[in-house]
Amino acid sequence: MSRALPQSAVVPAPRFDLVRPALRRLQRAYHRYAASAEVPPPAFRLVLDDGADFEFGAGEPAFTVRVMSRAGRAALASLDETRFILAYLAGDVDFEGEILTVLRLRPLLSDRHPLRELWAKVLHPLVFGQVRSDEKWVAQHYDEDADFYLTFLDRRRVYSHGLFASAEESLDDAILRKLEFALDAVGAEPGQRVLDIGAGWGGMTEHAGRRGIAVTSLTISGPSERYVQALIDREGLPCRVLREHFLEHRADEPYDAIVNLGVTEHLPDYAASLAQYRRLLKPGGRVYLDACASRRKFPFSSFVYRFVFPGNASPLCLHDYLTEVAKTPFEVLAVDNDRESYRLTCLHWAQNLERSRGEIERRFGRRQFRRFQLYLWGCVDVFERDEIGAYRMVLRLPG
Repeated sequence: MSRALPQSAVVPAPRFDLVRPALRRLQRAYHRYAASAEVPPPAFRLVLDDGADFEFGAGEPAFTVRVMSRAGRAALASLDETRFILAYLAGDVDFEGEILTVLRLRPLLSDRHPLRELWAKVLHPLVFGQVRSDEKWVAQHYDEDADFYLTFLDRRRVYSHGLFASAEESLDDAILRKLEFALDAVGAEPGQRVLDIGAGWGGMTEHAGRRGIAVTSLTISGPSERYVQALIDREGLPCRVLREHFLEHRADEPYDAIVNLGVTEHLPDYAASLAQYRRLLKPGGRVYLDACASRRKFPFSSFVYRFVFPGNASPLCLHDYLTEVAKTPFEVLAVDNDRESYRLTCLHWAQNLERSRGEIERRFGRRQFRRFQLYLWGCVDVFERDEIGAYRMVLRLPG
């Protein structure tokens, strides 16, 4: 039988000396959170690996946290989010219940790693340069086997959000609408030259190429380059893929249009990217871009920066971006809020991942499944909370 943990509770087993004060701190944090939250946090159950069993909050527990080992106890004792996630990835901590409900209690854990953040966000790109840093960081996320990403992406293999007409719409339809919107927004016509920043697995390359548009797709991922080149060869598309960083790309003649599906997050120097757009674009040409967004730079958790997107990736900070746009000749034609569409996209990805759990764990390992499980459901959570938003934007370079 489990028991509620009063403020004065003492964990009886001597082996849990490190956990006893952590449990008290955890309860105090829970009460503070419950007092300040607009929606009461869910009650939950905590089971230690010696069988000790505690409940936090009132009512039926919505989920159970199980500490499976000594390493799990150490992670619990730290009340540090990164250490707790490491324990989950290793199987030293486990959850029973909906992961989205578990994530609602992330505020109970601390997430302070200032030296690591200073190195990744400031010092590393300063010492090695943004381009060389990106080549290292991008490989850590995008150089996975393409088959892994295909377990949860749509059938066009687009790793950015779709545009949903309704919550009941399929991911495939929403992605198709986004591809069409991007091309229509820049006025892309057959025979025109369009620069695609971030080739991924060829979603835009294939879609635009089949319309007779001459796409140049940039990537700094070797597996991505090989995948898209094979796609171009197989389909006979009037396109090419180059393994080049956007900021280093040079063209013999300006492009008619530029599309950027979800790469602005990896281009935190807005002035530099806007200057490059201006160099590469014909007068009168347009840029389409979309990105997740936040009100401040670098809001991601340590988990995201350590296990998902290493380096200095950051959601689009709209007011900072528009400030830099105002210093250029670019005209802003449209800005649209896509937070709900991004939430729905991540929800579909997370559900697809869960449906493919057996295959993923068999082929790529349990740690890989859990890493992306936390990442994708975490995205759903922050979009629901309105901690992270999303925008799409159309710019025009005057003729």
